[in-house]
Amino acid sequence: MLTIFLLACVTFGTRYLFLEGQLPVRLGPNLKRLLSFSGPAVLSAIAVPILFVHDQRLDIAVNNVYLWGGAVAVIAAHKTANVYWTIGLGMLTFLLASYGFS
Repeated sequence: MLTIFLLACVTFGTRYLFLEGQLPVRLGPNLKRLLSFSGPAVLSAIAVPILFVHDQRLDIAVNNVYLWGGAVAVIAAHKTANVYWTIGLGMLTFLLASYGFS
């Protein structure tokens, strides 16, 4: 419980420092540029194991429904630049592939 409480304090403190406009804490342009890569890096770290690893091994088979859904979501994101279309088409492809391969 102590660890959870301390992590909550750290998270709140860092968010408060950068979101409160009254405080004199400002990020420089280099740090802002560096932090712009954190979103894609975290998303990749979460998504890649889900798409490519099953039963503790690499799964790049044609019947990998996660891979089909992810591929369509990437194409939809590139073509539409719309979060809703990306999620919708990726999920629809995943569901259709799940139904088709089972």
